[in-house]
Amino acid sequence: MNSLSRRRLLRGAAGAGLLGHAAAQTAQKRPRALALIGDRYHNPDYIRVSLDRVFREVGIPIDYTILYDQLSRDLLKNYDLFLCLRDGMIWPNGYLGPDAYHYAQGLENDVPETKPESWITEEQGAAVKEFVMAGGGFYSLHNNSHVSLSSKNYREVMGGAYIGHPELRPFQVRVANKEHPITQGIQDFMVNDEQHFVAYDKDPKHVILESENLDGLEFENHGRKSVAGWAYPYGKGRVVFTAVGHTNHAMWVPAYFELQKRAVKWLLKQI
Repeated sequence: MNSLSRRRLLRGAAGAGLLGHAAAQTAQKRPRALALIGDRYHNPDYIRVSLDRVFREVGIPIDYTILYDQLSRDLLKNYDLFLCLRDGMIWPNGYLGPDAYHYAQGLENDVPETKPESWITEEQGAAVKEFVMAGGGFYSLHNNSHVSLSSKNYREVMGGAYIGHPELRPFQVRVANKEHPITQGIQDFMVNDEQHFVAYDKDPKHVILESENLDGLEFENHGRKSVAGWAYPYGKGRVVFTAVGHTNHAMWVPAYFELQKRAVKWLLKQI
């Protein structure tokens, strides 16, 4: 091999090495999401099935946990996006099951008292708040607004709190802000779901979705309409809440499924 060919070979090898190093750096910088999921009324299996499809289509790896007690600054520092679809309750004395109340009669043993307790601490709420302030994304889904009832810090960053909901029934989700990157091109849609009524604490300009029962059915004294989604910057990060999500059927309504993907991208500052 002559010296010229040898130099070309070495330059090629060096270039390949640089490309490989650049590819490795790109892979290291790839965003990653963490999802805290599952509670008495929301099986983590259906949630994972729903979210796997969303995150697969946006190309973002996601890790799942049901270990609410391990939510911390140290855990969140490994991620770019934190998603939560679970409520604020735990049941230390046990329960029969979310859909097994009619089995309570005729059992050999007494049914334990089904009394809930809150799981989140103010330190955990502060960890989520600081994560977003530093630039992280926070996607609060469905009944996660319930956690805000137990933590001032969590509510401050999440933006609102749970009021209640009727049983599954059809309602319309209306796009309140068609100019937001998350909702651009998304049409109003019907869904058969729990219509969650929530209190919203922030500027009304950040509301992106509203829900309404078109049959005129009200929920207690809260009427038939509610805020159903918002998105806003918080510190260096971003926050999104969307209320639909009790079943896969609801999560996969085409317009809502597309909206979830766009929410993830917006939270990661990809749109």
